[in-house]
Amino acid sequence: MAIVKRTYGQYCGFARALELVGERWALLIVRDLLIGPKRFGEIQRGLPGIPTNILTARLNELEDSGLVRRTVLARPAKGVAYELTEAGIALEDTVLALGRWGAVRLGDQRPDETVTEDSIAMALRTTFRPEAAGKAKLTYLLRVGDIEVHARIRDGAIAVGRGPVEKPDLVIEAGPELRLLLAREISPADAISKGLVRVSGDLKLLDRFVRMFRI
Repeated sequence: MAIVKRTYGQYCGFARALELVGERWALLIVRDLLIGPKRFGEIQRGLPGIPTNILTARLNELEDSGLVRRTVLARPAKGVAYELTEAGIALEDTVLALGRWGAVRLGDQRPDETVTEDSIAMALRTTFRPEAAGKAKLTYLLRVGDIEVHARIRDGAIAVGRGPVEKPDLVIEAGPELRLLLAREISPADAISKGLVRVSGDLKLLDRFVRMFRI
């Protein structure tokens, strides 16, 4: 099936941006690659429902636009992966802003919606409030079902990664109810007492987490 690239016939920066990343799935691919390089199969697993031919087309379009490139993974990893170029990384502020805007309108999880490793990682990025972090040096590990994502906070900056991390200061286990906590619809104490959230570590760090991450 041939993929026709949409144009808008307008000499406008916003229109040009939509021509480059406005096609369905394109910005979700950028979102996931902002967390780090991925092989084709990893991108596909992280975007349930995307047809193989559409993913191939989107990656080709993003490559042609100079936003994505292929790279050979360093040992011990093997194979070819996709990563963002400097121009692709420059979309970070746009992706984070859209994520924050959408988080306010998220509502409850729909029956046909899944949670992925990269969606959780980006949720941490979009809800992080550096002004509330101050000079904190903390490491959190967040578990949502089988997914593990970690966040290192250092002097008002955050680095988020896929998978576990050594010696986290606090481990948080939660489901979709985590949104209630970040939206201040439930207090940390109530979330724990109702079994919506489980933690391992200093309970006070959950209060700190809620101050630093909020919708």
